[in-house]
Amino acid sequence: MSVILITGASSGIGAALARHYAAPGHHLILNARGADRLEAVARACRDRGATVDVAALDVRDREAVGRWLRDSDALHPLDLVIVNAGVNGGHPTGGIETEETAFETVDINLNGALNVAMPCVTLMLARGRGQIALVSSLAAYAPLPDAPAYSGTKAALLAHGLALREKIRHRGVRINVVTPGYVKTPMGGDYKGWRPLEMSADQAAVRIARGLERDLDVIAFPRRLAAAARGAGLLPERLRRLGMHGFRFQIRKRR
Repeated sequence: MSVILITGASSGIGAALARHYAAPGHHLILNARGADRLEAVARACRDRGATVDVAALDVRDREAVGRWLRDSDALHPLDLVIVNAGVNGGHPTGGIETEETAFETVDINLNGALNVAMPCVTLMLARGRGQIALVSSLAAYAPLPDAPAYSGTKAALLAHGLALREKIRHRGVRINVVTPGYVKTPMGGDYKGWRPLEMSADQAAVRIARGLERDLDVIAFPRRLAAAARGAGLLPERLRRLGMHGFRFQIRKRR
């Protein structure tokens, strides 16, 4: 039996990944804050033949998350953990991001991600096997002026994941970083602006699963946008500013 844990699994990429992996012989452990939406995803996964446990838990609660992970691993040793829960940050009218929004974004996207990832690293290293995927963003390479905290947390996840991958690569535990572009999700739908090469959450899930199977260090897509984002950091500021101007946006609402 393959055991797969996914955070942020009630909608968007997390829900699409849960559906992608839902099959006989797979045990899914799904997490999100919204219990009703999470249970709806769980039912859909059970209908596809997977066994499913759910945990309506806030990833910011380090103690509760650590306890949940250790208890879950004791019952079903984790094979794959996809650290996906996150928020978009930004300002609803395109203004400067507030302190409250910035710190909330950091607490969820970065601290919350590490609250999940680090206990799993410990558990997996103890038995010498496992895989952990950190869901970052192409904004890690090309920071969005309208979402500095979001961009910063995603850049931190990219750096942390790649450093940790190298540190433990000989100990049987694989670390991967996922950097998607624009994906049609409820969170992505909050953005009011240009969204080039946008794809569905199901399409993103297929690319992520394929990259994890190949153990790519960074799973970046779509390819053309990823190449542009990676190249943006090498440009002089004047050119980078011109290139990023078209990516300005507003947040329709706060989730």
